[in-house]
Amino acid sequence: GTPGARLKEIVTAVEEVRGMEADLHVPATLSASFQGSAQVFESSLKGLGMLLVMSILVIYIILGILYESFIHPVTILSGLPSAGFGAIVTLMLFHIDLNIYAFVGLIMLVGIVKKNAIMMIDFAIEAQRNGMDAEKAIYQGCLLRFRPIMMTTMAALMGTLPIAVGYGAGAEARQPLGLAVVGGLIVSQSLTLYITPVIYLYMEKMRTGVPEWFRAQKATSPLPPASPSSTAA
Repeated sequence: GTPGARLKEIVTAVEEVRGMEADLHVPATLSASFQGSAQVFESSLKGLGMLLVMSILVIYIILGILYESFIHPVTILSGLPSAGFGAIVTLMLFHIDLNIYAFVGLIMLVGIVKKNAIMMIDFAIEAQRNGMDAEKAIYQGCLLRFRPIMMTTMAALMGTLPIAVGYGAGAEARQPLGLAVVGGLIVSQSLTLYITPVIYLYMEKMRTGVPEWFRAQKATSPLPPASPSSTAA
């Protein structure tokens, strides 16, 4: 490799070599591989998707333990698709590939975005325990937690904005991280206050409706016929 080469140049070189390899239409019996730093860099990209999935799974399990429920964590994590969509669209608009720094930004989004839903849902659950119905509880949660949500989101947004702008030495390599976080936060913040309450109400109906349905089915099910031995007796 070239001493002092920037990460963006390495990524571009690796992609160009792979593109040339595809254009050559080499036989299936012939294979090519990188060596040295390029091989280490390419292998580091392969497990990033699994790392993202594992981080979401671990957060789901932790939330399930904390809330003693496997339904509310689904509501909390419901804002992640919009954040991922915003991050990927932002990277596409700036013509930046999904590299290792962008994946780090996506993993950061998992932790940043879920706190918005936690603020609302935690308040709604506590309000329901005090006798408030689910619809009014989540509505009050959105109203009372709006300012803290906006404050923390704007702090994270302004903190990563300089990285997204890409000024300074080595900023080009870190720019995908900033763009992924900024784009994901903008889209998720625009939708969280609308999507999360709706999903919360549907999940609450499911949580209370499914056990009631099973109890109703059990109550209306016919009794088993008496056995011949008991009839003869």
